[in-house]
Order: sequence, then C-alpha cells, then structure tokens
Amino acid sequence: MKSVPVKVEHEGKWVPTTMGIGEDRFRIDAPIEREIPYKSVVDLEGKKNQVVINAGAEGELVYRIASVEKVLTVLKKFIITQASAYRLNAFFMSPAIRGGVLIQDARWEKGAIAVMKTGIWFVSQETQVCIPLEDVTGIELTSREIQEKDLDVVKIDHLGENEVVTSFVLCPMTTLQVLYNFLKEATHDTEVSEEVDPLTGQVAMLVYSGMDSSAIENMLKLSHKDLDGIYERLLGMGFAEVLYVRKEVQLTAKGVRYISETVKSPMD
Repeated sequence: MKSVPVKVEHEGKWVPTTMGIGEDRFRIDAPIEREIPYKSVVDLEGKKNQVVINAGAEGELVYRIASVEKVLTVLKKFIITQASAYRLNAFFMSPAIRGGVLIQDARWEKGAIAVMKTGIWFVSQETQVCIPLEDVTGIELTSREIQEKDLDVVKIDHLGENEVVTSFVLCPMTTLQVLYNFLKEATHDTEVSEEVDPLTGQVAMLVYSGMDSSAIENMLKLSHKDLDGIYERLLGMGFAEVLYVRKEVQLTAKGVRYISETVKSPMD
C-alpha cells in the first residue's frame, strides 16, 4: 500500500496526514486511523482538489480528502471501479454535445460507468467525468450513427456551465435497457409531476432562452411584483434557483439634492 501526503477534514479543520492507497482499500492515518474498503463506498463527489467519500450501509461515514490531482485521480479510479454501485463496462462519449453543437474533439472512450447516490461517473484510462444526478435534465434510449451504422445508445442530457450538455453511453442492447431503467429510477426526483400554468411555463421558457427579468417584464407586460410571484412558483417547484437578488431603491433627500445640483445650469 503506497502512502501519499494528504489533508483530511477532522473536527471542522483540515489536518495534514498520510493516506495509503491499496488495490482493494485505502487507509487514512492519524487522526482518523481507519482503513476503508472500496466496496464499502456508496458515494463519491469530486470538488476541484478534494473528494468527498461516503462509506457504510447508509453512507454515514464521510471522509473529505484534499491532495494533488494525480493522487485523487488514482483514488477515484479505484473507488469507481470497486464501489458499492450499479456499474458496467461500456463505451461513452462525455461530453458529446454542448449547447446543441457537436464538440469537435469528442470521441468514444472504452471504460466503465458507475451510478452512485449523487452522480453518474464515467472512467477510462484517460478520463474521469461525473454528472451530478441533480443536474440531469433528460434520459433517453435512442440511436446514433456510429461507423455508418445506427446503434442503440442511452442519451443523457444534463446541465454544465449554465448550458445543456449531452453525453452518450454505448453497450449491448440488453445491458443498455437495464442501464436506461436504472438511470430513470436514479433521476426520478428531477422528473416533472406538477401542473404548470401557461404563464409560468412561458416565463420558464424565456429564462431558459437567456432573457433577464427586465426583458421578460417588458415582453409579457408584467409588473415587477407579478414576475416575482412567478419566480416564487418556479422556486417552489424546484424549477429554478436564485442567481442574485435584484434591488429596487429610491433616492433619499441627500440623493435628490445631488441630482438637483448636478442638473443645474452654470448660470443658476
């Protein structure tokens, strides 16, 4: 088991220590002093130069580890290929399409896909990609032309950097159907079950198209208060999140005095 320097979060602080990475488990030295088998891991999140690992039957054991990219890449690969998750070998292309445009250097990679509690992981010899389940906007069983043949694939639409991104998974049809069903179940919470009134739906469409609040108010002849009410409905249904709070102000006496003095002519 090779030991490498890392930092772990312990009692609210980041503490320097060492971690051993083995074939079937990893070890965190003092102050944690624990070995964690990869098969006990139920969830994995990657956040820049750190990972969050949940282990145990209910994911009750949480480990936050920070290190250099090379160390985390090795650790993530062992976890993804051995963790307690739905996993299969497949070809994947992720990302393949961004904002409706095919990515020029996108290519099929041979590797594995693992579906964990919070994300869909793709891993190959060169790539590690995670699609958070909360960012998935659609799962579809469809076909795609590959080497002049129409082959069945699972299409995964998801948000990435504020635009819709598409990834594809290719494997034998029997396995593909199982994967599709599993992904539909895993992303059930993001499916739309509420009735949406036409005006709220129209506002959501305009937000999706990139319009700001002022443009939406002008187009739909809505007051600021009316639009705020529609935004509250979108927030309540989980259709939107707050990007920033727009402030409405009125001038104080001091502000009015400044304006009055500014607009005076030089002859006054």
